[in-house]
Amino acid sequence: MMSSGDTTISLSEPPKTGSLYLKAALGAVPLLSSRKSGIPDRSVELSGVRVDPDHLAAYCHATGLRFGDSLPLTYPFVLTFPLVMSLVVARDFPFAAIGAVHSENVIERTRDISVSEPLDIRAQVENLREHPRGLLVDAVSEISVGRERVWRQVTTFLHQQKTSLSGGPRPEPKPDEVPPPPLRTLKVDQALIHRYAAASGDRNPIHMSGPTARAFGFSRAIAHGMWSAAAVLGVIEGRVAAASTYSVRFGKPILLPATVNAYAERAETGWDLSLKHPRKGYPHLTATLR
Repeated sequence: MMSSGDTTISLSEPPKTGSLYLKAALGAVPLLSSRKSGIPDRSVELSGVRVDPDHLAAYCHATGLRFGDSLPLTYPFVLTFPLVMSLVVARDFPFAAIGAVHSENVIERTRDISVSEPLDIRAQVENLREHPRGLLVDAVSEISVGRERVWRQVTTFLHQQKTSLSGGPRPEPKPDEVPPPPLRTLKVDQALIHRYAAASGDRNPIHMSGPTARAFGFSRAIAHGMWSAAAVLGVIEGRVAAASTYSVRFGKPILLPATVNAYAERAETGWDLSLKHPRKGYPHLTATLR
């Protein structure tokens, strides 16, 4: 059930991701969509959300993060994800959500968030723009406790298509480099990604199986960007400040199954993190935690 004003939709419960993906699949059929050139002036909000400890435990099991009294830095992503999905699967959204790739992510947390606190969530989509590989759009999510905003995220999605920027010169590919010894190696396979998909609600077909990933141009299923963003934080768990800004840029996708090298280096005000291919050395993820 929901009630709507001019631009804000107030939900009484989180949207079901199963029905959202069905809607997304129907929206990918040209005859069933009514695409616009701009982003609808619309936001979604949900108040009084309570974290399910069992769900949090499943998320921690899938990402390797510690289960405790405070939410891991990346966990609120899974609380905001259904609200963001409800916006991008709308028939008047400028592109189909199915097959879109997570390109960048920035999380700002002002303090630790207790598992027991009631959370108010608001999400909107903005800043549609061209990219040489397609269209970029930002999903902005905010979580508040009472009147205090405690967590904010900007998730950038890439929809691959030709744009006016596509014909420009492409940078020369960097030569492969033998990576240095890692701080840790992380192993990920389809079973682990299925566990993460169940915990996060993100069942984008590019993650779920080889055949569905190939339908969107990938040779094999790929790991979720936010799985890798969470898993690499496990390398420095216990040393993530309560007030933190976590900026992530996703590189080449992690094709399943895979073993990746994890790195963490001290910076002046935090950490520089990365996940790299263990033989060729190219980055799957580069991140800063400040």
